[in-house]
Amino acid sequence: MKVSTISKWLVLSLALLLATGAFAANKGSVRVSDPVSVAGKQLSPGEYKLSWEGNGPDVQLSISQGKNLIATVPAHVVELPKSAPDSAAVVNNHEDGTKSLSQVRFSGKKYALSIGTETASAESTGSSK
Repeated sequence: MKVSTISKWLVLSLALLLATGAFAANKGSVRVSDPVSVAGKQLSPGEYKLSWEGNGPDVQLSISQGKNLIATVPAHVVELPKSAPDSAAVVNNHEDGTKSLSQVRFSGKKYALSIGTETASAESTGSSK
């Protein structure tokens, strides 16, 4: 094989490896303990799969349960001061008694996904690995 052919395959393999790693890093899961709303959709208690697209702080978050896509919402990647000990759904408790998903934290990660603009009265309500 020629050196140019080997270098092309090496570059292609490296690009594929990096793309696969980046794609795998944009997935997670979370368990919600109580009914919460997100983007006008109601999430029942249970386990949800999350995936997001985008490289910057602003991403598009997709929330699925099983094979069903529940909601797609804009989210913001925020840096945490230390790694989250567990995966957790952070919710806002509203005066009318309803709850909305405001942030998702991932076990062992120093970032979270913030959903919406309200995070002041958030409390952690669930965990999952």
